[in-house]
Amino acid sequence: MYRHINQIKYRIDIQGEGPPVLLLHGFTGSLHTWDQLVENHKDSLQFIRVDLPGHGETIGGTDFTMESVCGDLNDLLDELSLPNVHVLGYSMGGRTALSFAMLHPTRVRSLLLESGSPGLDSTHEQLARQVKDEGLAEEIENNGVEQFVAKWENLPMFESQKKLSSAIQESIRHERLNQSPSGLAASLRGMGTGIQPSWWDKLSVFPRKVLLLTGEKDDKFCNISKEMNEHFQDSTHKIISQAGHAIHVEQPRIFGTIVREFLLEVEEYENA
Repeated sequence: MYRHINQIKYRIDIQGEGPPVLLLHGFTGSLHTWDQLVENHKDSLQFIRVDLPGHGETIGGTDFTMESVCGDLNDLLDELSLPNVHVLGYSMGGRTALSFAMLHPTRVRSLLLESGSPGLDSTHEQLARQVKDEGLAEEIENNGVEQFVAKWENLPMFESQKKLSSAIQESIRHERLNQSPSGLAASLRGMGTGIQPSWWDKLSVFPRKVLLLTGEKDDKFCNISKEMNEHFQDSTHKIISQAGHAIHVEQPRIFGTIVREFLLEVEEYENA
């Protein structure tokens, strides 16, 4: 289904019964990122999946920001009559989930970040990353998605995915190739790590339970989550063996079990 929110036509999908969980995919992904999680656990959880701006079948302008997208998600929950939800985000979706939690904390029942980040904590780092992301955006616009994907899937953080079956690798590649150059470029410019707000100095005020998930082969994000875990009031950091950046792809059953158990434990605690 589609929902018009402000200037964007969002593609959303709602399946399952139980506590509501908002799912936010990563860069070059779509709501189909979560197909296996939804299929395996829709008996006990209600999943709300969204194609983020610049991705999938969501249609809209190129003038969006992390803050405006979080505002749209807030409005979406109003339209769905959901006062609050659990929020799970992967990579870029993790940054979006955390930004949503910081900007609209009363809408978040718990927060789950898979290979997430609070952004960059110095102006120097932010400006350098903005320059890098602008160069990447121009490269995508000039050379197209196919050439970009060939480069993107060979980044070190995706190295462990090369051990997956050819069918799974092809499914991931298909999802990446099914994006538009203008959409990916707009996402980098509006929601990139360098341009988004840094939340490092705000993590300690977030009052809800937080689950941080990283793969043991993803050193960069293991270190980021380890540091985040020291800032949150009530967080747990789990490192998943035999997985890299995309745990939900590389260890889907373990990932789904951990997510489900955490969410149901939060529900039990909240309702006690």
